Amino acid sequence: MARSAEAIDERNLAWYLDRAVRVFVFVGGISAIVLIIGIFVFITREGLEFATTTLNIKEFFTSPRWAPTSETRPTYGALALIAGTVSVTGTAMIVAIPFSLGAAIYIAEFATGKTREVLKVLVEMLAAIPSVVWGFIGLSIMNGIIIQLFNVPIGLNVLNAGVILGLMAAPIMTTIAEDALKAVPDDYRQAAEAMGATRWQVIFKVVLPAARNGLVSAVLLGVGRGFGETMAVLMASGHSINIPDSVFDSVRALTATIAAELGETAVGSDHYGALFTLGIMLFVVTFIINLTADLVVRGIKKR
Repeated sequence: MARSAEAIDERNLAWYLDRAVRVFVFVGGISAIVLIIGIFVFITREGLEFATTTLNIKEFFTSPRWAPTSETRPTYGALALIAGTVSVTGTAMIVAIPFSLGAAIYIAEFATGKTREVLKVLVEMLAAIPSVVWGFIGLSIMNGIIIQLFNVPIGLNVLNAGVILGLMAAPIMTTIAEDALKAVPDDYRQAAEAMGATRWQVIFKVVLPAARNGLVSAVLLGVGRGFGETMAVLMASGHSINIPDSVFDSVRALTATIAAELGETAVGSDHYGALFTLGIMLFVVTFIINLTADLVVRGIKKR
């Protein structure tokens, strides 16, 4: 009888633990959705009234003049800010995609034993470096290097911010890409090698096509990181309102504008509403990027 009672108590305890874990996991999962909705509601509440009543939508998307503090005629043109964000992100992807895919291919397909483990740890350590540290590197090191190499008057420009942002995005892109490559079954590699394919032919003809859903996700995640980064871009881009003609022009990004101006803006003012309108646009762009990644991955899985 005593053993039966102990067995019943253990089953009851296991049942309660199972229920508690289920509730904890459910709360953890639903909290992410609630937080995202809460953030979107807050941003929309602060910026929607200005966007629908005061803001000139045509001027907002077509004018390069951002002068919200002008005493004569405040102007809220975001074209130069959008162009700055896109140019920096595009340059960052040119740097990050070859670097991250190359590193992922080497770690997944060539490195072995301790070499692989050390490289994976180093990549993860790069991802842990704070963005302000990357900003200092761009401000104090890359600035001088660009001036000397390209003989330009200032090194705080699209190239500087793009290189820094590319190095910031590369570690997480490398990690996701490496996981995607390792997820390809070894049977694929062995079958290709049995047919006489070389190591590089196996990688380019078999492994990369089989892992393309994860690789696409890694690239799109890097693009989202580029659009959302603030401090490093603020410090390395020159923070100048300008539509760039080359990678040596200084620019100002959307996120950097919000970070630099929001703290000195009166709550409820038009300037305040304009900054939150920029926040709404960034939120929508990020959502579209993530939705695109999901649709691409789903489409690839159906093939």
